Amino acid sequence: MRILLSLGLAAIVAATASAAVKTKDVTYAFDGVNFKGQIAYDDEVKGKRPGVLVVHEWWGLDDYAKIRAAQLAKLGYVAFACDMYGDGKQAKHPEDAQKFSAEVRKNVDVWQGRAKAALKLLAENEMVDPTKLAAIGYCFGGSTCLQLAYAGADLKAVATFHAALPTPTPEQAKAIKAKVLICHGADDFFIKPEAIKAFRDSLDAAKTPYSFESYPGAVHSFTVPGADEHKIKGMGYNKEADEKSWASMRSLFNEVFAKK
Repeated sequence: MRILLSLGLAAIVAATASAAVKTKDVTYAFDGVNFKGQIAYDDEVKGKRPGVLVVHEWWGLDDYAKIRAAQLAKLGYVAFACDMYGDGKQAKHPEDAQKFSAEVRKNVDVWQGRAKAALKLLAENEMVDPTKLAAIGYCFGGSTCLQLAYAGADLKAVATFHAALPTPTPEQAKAIKAKVLICHGADDFFIKPEAIKAFRDSLDAAKTPYSFESYPGAVHSFTVPGADEHKIKGMGYNKEADEKSWASMRSLFNEVFAKK
């Protein structure tokens, strides 16, 4: 999968060369831990533009999240593929991925704090309009974006892809400022029906604007080419669901970032 993703990143770079998409590695810190992320932007776009935070899967900040950031840059956004584990740490085995993500999730203040630090870095970038921010995330990253929204972050939109759906408290649900898009694989058995119901009930009670899209035949990691290479039951790529969910995200962004 690492080879496939590397080839994919090379393809994105080649495809966006005419659009002058650039990337820049950045380091930042939170609570005594150093993080390594990557900013992607179109060098030919002038003036400030919306910023989109991209949060990685449980594997850590790998090429996949960077590919998505480059795609967003091609669309005219400044995208920041952040690091939630520290020092750019990545997992090569599911047990390590579970360990790394669990370490972050066990303390919600740390979890939200790291996400806030990444969003702050993005908002303060000289190319970004800090009044136009969004966050997207995959798997663990999607849950992270929800935690960021629960913390009342000043986001216009949040889009999650095959994410676990932590249930917000009534106060957290009311604190959400973003329009929320949940892109879910209908056959994803990792996300239990009762978790989905609890999540939706909480947002409904708070009258939080959100959309929940469920794609028939799609399982966990449906947006990730090469997900099948891990040979983990219940994980696999679904081209149709991938394209539909990306189109829905684009529509959401067009809506919330429309010029007034």
